Amino acid sequence: MNVSPLKRLPTTTVYLILKPGLLTFLLVWSISCTTEQEHQGQRLPNIIYILADDLGYGELGAYGQEKIETPHIDAMAAAGMRFTQHYAGSTVCAPSRYMLMTGKHPGNALIRGNNEWSERGDVWSFEAMFENPDLEGQIPIPEDTITLADILKKAGYKTGAIGKWGLGGPFTEGHPNKQGFDYFYGYLCQRQAHTYYPTHLWKNDQRIMLQNKMVPPHQSLPKVADIYDPLSYAIFHDQPDYAAELLQIEVIRFIEEHRDTPFFLYLPTPLPHVSLQAPLRLIDYYREKFGDEEPYTGGNYVPVRYPNATYAAMISYLDEQVGEIVEKLKELDLYENTLIVLTSDNGPTFTGGVDPEYFDSAAPFKSTYGWGKGFLHEGGIRVPMIAVWEGIIPASSTNDHLSAFWDVLPTFGEIAGVEQPEGIDGISFLPTLRGNNEEQKQHEFLYWEFPQYGGQQAVRMGRWKGIRKNMINEENLDVEIYDLENDPREQFNVAGHHPDITEKILSIMENERIRPEIDAFRIPVLGD
Repeated sequence: MNVSPLKRLPTTTVYLILKPGLLTFLLVWSISCTTEQEHQGQRLPNIIYILADDLGYGELGAYGQEKIETPHIDAMAAAGMRFTQHYAGSTVCAPSRYMLMTGKHPGNALIRGNNEWSERGDVWSFEAMFENPDLEGQIPIPEDTITLADILKKAGYKTGAIGKWGLGGPFTEGHPNKQGFDYFYGYLCQRQAHTYYPTHLWKNDQRIMLQNKMVPPHQSLPKVADIYDPLSYAIFHDQPDYAAELLQIEVIRFIEEHRDTPFFLYLPTPLPHVSLQAPLRLIDYYREKFGDEEPYTGGNYVPVRYPNATYAAMISYLDEQVGEIVEKLKELDLYENTLIVLTSDNGPTFTGGVDPEYFDSAAPFKSTYGWGKGFLHEGGIRVPMIAVWEGIIPASSTNDHLSAFWDVLPTFGEIAGVEQPEGIDGISFLPTLRGNNEEQKQHEFLYWEFPQYGGQQAVRMGRWKGIRKNMINEENLDVEIYDLENDPREQFNVAGHHPDITEKILSIMENERIRPEIDAFRIPVLGD
């Protein structure tokens, strides 16, 4: 192959930069937690937080991926800090986003699982949602929720969210415009995001119609179709408006429009969540690289002729978009005052034609069903996180600080110089970003609970991991204990060999939670 269709931008390094002249100011400012008004004339750093969807720990080159090419994201790791022990808020979309937005862990959260709010009607019908937008969206978070966007807006940031929301549909109190975001563009509803060729997207509270025909994604290839003929799949892939491209256009426009004011840009991209749909040039590149493969004929998500090539293409397309964002920041002379963080909302999926074993998607952890998305094992909740901030974050550094999504709110809040909301569970990792590990406060433990996929609890405490599964369907209360230092793949349950550790973790599981407000998120065996 002589020419790769993967876009290689002129600069292969991505940075997270604060102007050197602001270094002393930031150190003093973050310690004293002074306000923006007390530092008039000093511009706050821009913050861009890129949240991939279902991107596995091992699906980036910087984390060991060998099949999928991610040169721009890998450059971020070379220019900044690669976190090796960062955890998602949960193991599926909506609750993970809730922990990120609120700084709470799952034991204190309102949203603890995905819930489609089905009492409204036929929420899985794309035709019904098109006729009645009130059927879109998941359970909304209350309007008085204090979000990450709220606290940054208070500090003087212009706030934007572009991508997939999942915390409230149209006309609800959970709409991003009611949760601290000045601007929103994208999917309000996670179900709508199951296709990259939707009939519409949302711009604030307006439904923006696209040129695509309605093709509901949850269907199979017709039985009469030739499964090896690419033309049999055309209806699912050959449409005018590719949502991931439209989202990127809005990202660039937002950056251009807010070049003269500090901004917080939250980018919960749908990539690489299924359905498997990607630009043809990238699919063709990986098809030639991987060779022929068996098709995925659909059912849960749209049929696709070359599933592995398409999945790799989606991740490479995300990588290209990261490179484009950096180039735009440099073009506008914003690059030297912008913090960029990239991570994922949970581990890799197992459905829709995705083959996590082929890519070893959660490596070094197990990637298959029961160990990735939907489960509180390491493959389901440990995620890549890369942060670059030139002059602050040491280049080409790797850090094993134990952190989770609920730490992002206090971290960004400290950067912005605002007081932290009461009742959060997070700890700022700003000292870690600066390379000051000695000053970094540590979590005694991290706690998760997840009322779906059988019902689960998990605790990370130092080198130890405790997990309980099948709590709803089997009323199981037995805890498995793993020594992640020596057994990162969680193969050897050592609960019987460490009764003191087992007792501590069981105590955390019992005491680190309040009864869920929403019935669907309750675990009866815990007294809910």
